[in-house]
Amino acid sequence: MEAGLPADLPRLTRDRPAPPAGVVHLGVGAFFKAFGAIWLEDAMAASGGAWGVIGVSLRRPDERDKLAPQGYAYQAVELGPEGRQIRKVQVLRDILVAPEDPQAVLAAMVDPEIRIVSLTVTEKGYTHSPATGRLDVAHPDVVHDLGRADAPRSAIGFLVRALDRRRQTGMRPFTVLCCDNLPANGRMLRGLVLEFAERVDPALAAWIAAEVRFPSTMVDRIVPATTPADIERLAEETGLRDEGAVFHEPFRQWAVEDDFIDGARPDFGVVGAQLTSEVEPFELMKLRCLNGTHSALAYLGYLSGHETVADAVADPVLAAFIERLWRAEIVPSLAPPEGMDLSSYTDALRTRYANPAIRHRTWQIAMDGSQKLPQRILGTVADNLAAGRPVTGLATVVAAWMRYVGGTDGAGRPIDVRDPLADRLRALSDGAGDAEARADALLSVREVFPEALAADPRFRASVARSLGSIEVRGARSTLETLT
Repeated sequence: MEAGLPADLPRLTRDRPAPPAGVVHLGVGAFFKAFGAIWLEDAMAASGGAWGVIGVSLRRPDERDKLAPQGYAYQAVELGPEGRQIRKVQVLRDILVAPEDPQAVLAAMVDPEIRIVSLTVTEKGYTHSPATGRLDVAHPDVVHDLGRADAPRSAIGFLVRALDRRRQTGMRPFTVLCCDNLPANGRMLRGLVLEFAERVDPALAAWIAAEVRFPSTMVDRIVPATTPADIERLAEETGLRDEGAVFHEPFRQWAVEDDFIDGARPDFGVVGAQLTSEVEPFELMKLRCLNGTHSALAYLGYLSGHETVADAVADPVLAAFIERLWRAEIVPSLAPPEGMDLSSYTDALRTRYANPAIRHRTWQIAMDGSQKLPQRILGTVADNLAAGRPVTGLATVVAAWMRYVGGTDGAGRPIDVRDPLADRLRALSDGAGDAEARADALLSVREVFPEALAADPRFRASVARSLGSIEVRGARSTLETLT
């Protein structure tokens, strides 16, 4: 029970049965609960269907332990500039904890009623190299899963082993629906699954290649981390304890490649999803315009002393820098998706960032930067260099990331860096003598920077120059010069 809540406060409970299961979801966290689960519930409310969700936590029992006493119901709170709206979400049937019982997870995925297995496991959950998009065959979980068909640990391991069981029993496969912020996420995931399957059994890989569908998606909704204060305030408002509540902005957008096995899917289109044959333009628009500037605000905002994105865009220097990034470096790299105006899209982003009800911490967005930079920033850099367009602003974002992973801010205070490569990045930063040497050392990390990009003298020089300025003058003063 959260501190400060009365001991006798009743617990939120389910008030209707969960729908029959049609989806297994790997990675039940705040984003899925505030996004995917709501789309599924809305689609069933509009058009029917059996699309209840069996959730899977791949690491920890936290979500199961929060939601099981509530019958897996929880509240989703929409945080608008003019107030809050609360709804109860009841699409989850169960949450399995993979390390406790991997066989139960596999059994759920092999159930013939399951037609979709979806994922929100974050970039690092794909056990791949973000710079190359290939499976990291040296990753401990991949090594384990290749040797243990009965007890996978990784998302890729579970997918391949479950598909293999379905193949061996003559069942139809399930559609694999990636909902993480990765470019061409369906194609990327298909490649990883096939790499793993080829090492297990070439015949399995051939069957997956022929029979399984991996539609790409673009997902968009800002979901800040839930705090104990959020839980306590909600309890005061509702008179109920809900330890699994999530909070989100009003905006949502979902572009989905309409490529599902046997056409079996919820009626997403009727509730506003954009069903399309080509998701990539939507992905690139979102990854570069939103996620790219989110990362920019995370590192530059944190180093400028701003706790949240709303605080950062209220700073006229950072706001002007983000406008410059969009206008001069990001939007020129994009082809607009059909029906989308990029100027209107960035105007909407500006409004969303400034929403004072969304306390999206810069520190939270800064997590796992080594996994995020290749998709959010470096692809735009590479395209601009190839086209002869400027990269000064984007190089400054990279430099801010380098300063951040060095582990101390401009005042010498320690930064709690959360990243799979944190120790290595800190050692490289500490071992270099000056800003240029630090930039060179960090650009040598091939998991982040492709060799051709790291070797480009225009990019190297711009990153080193910006890093030197941030170290000497600070992040905000560096941006004042740029804008």
